Amino acid sequence: MSNNKSCMRKTTIGGQALIEGILMRGPRKTCIVVRKGDGELVTKEEPVGSSSHGKWSTLPFLRGPVIFFDSMRYGVSALTYSASFFEDDPNYQPDKLEIWMNKKFGKERANDLMMTVSVVLGIAMPVLLFFMLPTLITGLIDRLIPGLNSNIVRNLLEGLVRMLIFLAFIILTSKQSDIKRTYMYHGAEHKTIFCYEKGLPLTVENVRIQPRQHPRCGTSFLFVVMLTSILVLSVFEWSNPLTRLVTRLAMLPVIVSISYEFNRMVGRHDNALTRFLRAPGVFLQRFTTNEPDDSMIEVAIEAIKAVIPENEGDDRW
Repeated sequence: MSNNKSCMRKTTIGGQALIEGILMRGPRKTCIVVRKGDGELVTKEEPVGSSSHGKWSTLPFLRGPVIFFDSMRYGVSALTYSASFFEDDPNYQPDKLEIWMNKKFGKERANDLMMTVSVVLGIAMPVLLFFMLPTLITGLIDRLIPGLNSNIVRNLLEGLVRMLIFLAFIILTSKQSDIKRTYMYHGAEHKTIFCYEKGLPLTVENVRIQPRQHPRCGTSFLFVVMLTSILVLSVFEWSNPLTRLVTRLAMLPVIVSISYEFNRMVGRHDNALTRFLRAPGVFLQRFTTNEPDDSMIEVAIEAIKAVIPENEGDDRW
């Protein structure tokens, strides 16, 4: 297949970096590959994917929230699963809460409970951090500066606060040493998907030379969500704080829906306009992706091979 960008296949296969591993999600199957401390690769495959939601995953403006929230749920679960392998590390020290839960419920039941809590918190925290917190901060500023009596100004201010929190979160996490390895796996995931889209054999050598920033990355999608929220929420009048919070939560599926369709449209085409529109999200991936080593690329290759559909074209974007 030609390496020309216009001839590249565009796949719905997506991934997520885990703790010493990678999750790949295809149209029919999901695969998690984790490299244990001794170098062994552990693979977990499940017959799930966006297709498991039937018609809801194919209807425009309905598929976005379904796919997004399910991906978040499964992604957090996969993170917890990848972390579980390192409890066997000789240097691993359980904290007091884990010790208490193991004694109270038994190790297996305690692990199930902690995974459930992790999934709930993994979904709730982004909503609280990027939607609820900006609303509360803007409400406080509104009280301190009475001159902000314009609905448009207030909503733009809230959008600015939301964007600043999002950017600060990305930049600060990229500086943490533990997160850097995860971001290396993120780079391996992108490079491997690029290699597959170009029709090249999935080898370490072919994957290594691919770009690490991908236009259909979740980071780019979240950036679009931030921008869309500014536009959508600007039409609502300010009222009491509780009503504002409820409005933000109620409109979240609408924001996700619009953002998903926009991201899908931009990702399907490659021209000057679409490259301009996705440029900010691609730029942010400089912070959320790092160059991987060959062992990480091997993990990504194993993961993507497992989810490539048997019929060519079933994963067409």
